[in-house]
Amino acid sequence: MLFGDRLRYLREEKGVTQKELGNFINVSDRVVGYYEANDRFPKDEKTIKKIADYFNVSIDYLLGRTDNKTNQNSDIDKDDFEFKTPQEAMKFILNQPAIAGYGGFEPNKMSDSEIMEFANELLHQLKLLGYKYKK
Repeated sequence: MLFGDRLRYLREEKGVTQKELGNFINVSDRVVGYYEANDRFPKDEKTIKKIADYFNVSIDYLLGRTDNKTNQNSDIDKDDFEFKTPQEAMKFILNQPAIAGYGGFEPNKMSDSEIMEFANELLHQLKLLGYKYKK
């Protein structure tokens, strides 16, 4: 599937118009139409990232490099990454299906520092597992 095909699929799946998407990424609805028809491609990385963020998918999915919509570690590009805000830490935590499945996690009862500590520890554990099972 090409970029434009994926973009159209995601837009229709989310139920937004070309105009609504265009407003979000600062292009006209006509340009969105060109993207979807595979007549044009976004000129900069920033636009592609905005599209990926809007649909909560990885850039690799948009570009056809993978069929996995989400890349749970898509926000993590460096080995020394740590969360800088409680909001980004919470977003990461809530995007981990295993955490939600085990229960006992009550973010409304955690302080900002506890949320960040929890997310950074979770990230650290995921990295360790990645190193252990990397083939």
